[in-house]
Amino acid sequence: MNRFQCVADLQRRYGVKRLCSILGVSRSSFYYWRRTAVDRAAREAADARLAARIRAVHKESDGTYGAPRITAELRETNGEAVNHKRVARIMRAFGIEGVRLRRRHRTTVPDPAAAKAPDLICRDFTADEPNTKYVGDITYLPIDGGRFCYLATVIDLASRRLAGWAIADHMRVDVVADALAAAVRTRGSLAGSIMHTAHGAQYTSRAFAEVCRSAGVRQSMSAVGPSADNALAESFNATFKREPCKDERAGQPSARPDSTPSDGSTATTPDADTPASDNDHQSPSKTPSTSHQLR
Repeated sequence: MNRFQCVADLQRRYGVKRLCSILGVSRSSFYYWRRTAVDRAAREAADARLAARIRAVHKESDGTYGAPRITAELRETNGEAVNHKRVARIMRAFGIEGVRLRRRHRTTVPDPAAAKAPDLICRDFTADEPNTKYVGDITYLPIDGGRFCYLATVIDLASRRLAGWAIADHMRVDVVADALAAAVRTRGSLAGSIMHTAHGAQYTSRAFAEVCRSAGVRQSMSAVGPSADNALAESFNATFKREPCKDERAGQPSARPDSTPSDGSTATTPDADTPASDNDHQSPSKTPSTSHQLR
């Protein structure tokens, strides 16, 4: 029981001074608590109403959204001026949790002997026009039986949409080359654009460099180690594994590539409209660059 409430319940029998001394609270604090009871009740009622709206957003996301994305959704759909710290506090109080990723599986394995391309992006993940700057990465997707498949993506920095992707049961250079080839087919041509990736052996290989040269793409690479140098791709990977790949029955991320075309990609397209933290948790279709649609 709240100590101030205890004093309020027993004050007629034992007196405020005696009760406050026994319970180790000051009388001024007790009187302040009693004076602000109406305001406190109003805040609690407001928190309860907000908790109901949070639950609705959380349920709509299949239980995947955490406090930052729920805050963004409330601001966007309801126009509420709500602080993410308040949302996080209410979620803790009402036992509402988003999906947390499981242990990481390393996919970026640098090749010390491979040639490195310069960093042409320098953490500037913006572009004035589509088809000028892309980021790419490869990540793992847990599947049944404790196994993994690997997803390679190519994302346009102007529209924040997937221009190309491929999925395979291996991490060889073929999967990243297939993703870039898919982007070429989608856009018609990538000539003159920049392709920024991590320092993984797939991206530093001669085979991938040749694919980039054939497509007229200039390679750009982040430094070894810091994920912030390829933050947009990392953000997409994390969001994709938390949300579209979440297994609703088991409550864990999963992917089931039931149909695999010859280019290594699956018949089920990754959700390019997934909100990303680098984009203030808004989906690409709700950002100012929505006029840049994929062809």
